[in-house]
Amino acid sequence: MLIKIEHILSSLRQTSCGKIRAIATGGTSRAVFLPDLPTVAESGYPGFSAVPWVGLAAPAGTPKTIVAKLYQEADKLLQTSEGKARIISMGMEPLGMGPQQFATHIAAEVNRWTKVVDDAGIKLE
Repeated sequence: MLIKIEHILSSLRQTSCGKIRAIATGGTSRAVFLPDLPTVAESGYPGFSAVPWVGLAAPAGTPKTIVAKLYQEADKLLQTSEGKARIISMGMEPLGMGPQQFATHIAAEVNRWTKVVDDAGIKLE
């Protein structure tokens, strides 16, 4: 994984035009787009964090030099005002994350959600 882009609020348009009312955001910190909106943790559920994200990945076994170059180019794009504006216009917040950081993030997410599935007794049908 080369870059992480964290969704802030997938229903931002409906919230901003008054069709729905947001009561909290699932992130560990308040959303840039809705700074007055508390987090779920701030609303009485400490430790809660559930944020959808998307990222850029390369196939397993891609040489580290290629991965580093892809990361540098993608990160360079996210640092431009045009790149940031495009991501923000889609209701997302760009968070540059290097390859190792993102690999660690993915492993933590897999472990976390595996525990949720196991604790809930969810089985494939």
